[in-house]
Amino acid sequence: MLRILTLVMLLALGSGVALAQRMYDSSGRQIGRVDGERYYDGSGRQIGRVDGYTVYDGSGRQLGRIDGERVYDASGRQMGRIDGERLYSASGSSMGRIDGERLYDGSGRQIGRADGLRRMQLIVFFYFFM
Repeated sequence: MLRILTLVMLLALGSGVALAQRMYDSSGRQIGRVDGERYYDGSGRQIGRVDGYTVYDGSGRQLGRIDGERVYDASGRQMGRIDGERLYSASGSSMGRIDGERLYDGSGRQIGRADGLRRMQLIVFFYFFM
């Protein structure tokens, strides 16, 4: 579940976000929302935030950062990379992809959707909160 949220957050740092964009699992159940640069689970508890390219959990502990196409954990180890709409682990295996508002796992199974979130937000959600 947290991997889906990370994917949702990382996909477009450019423009602003409308407040309270929602994320859903494959059955249509709301699993979280993004309000500005803060992330919440389905029950409204803050699970993280993004400050620039650095990602923090709900307690303020740094989880990692995004540097171009590379995703790093808090220790600086590469945990994945982004290639267009596809997401890969550090070892190069496919972890998922984004197609419009739909999210897919590495095997091509739809795992969720997000309404109106930026690409960057999707990526953050997928890598850090799923």
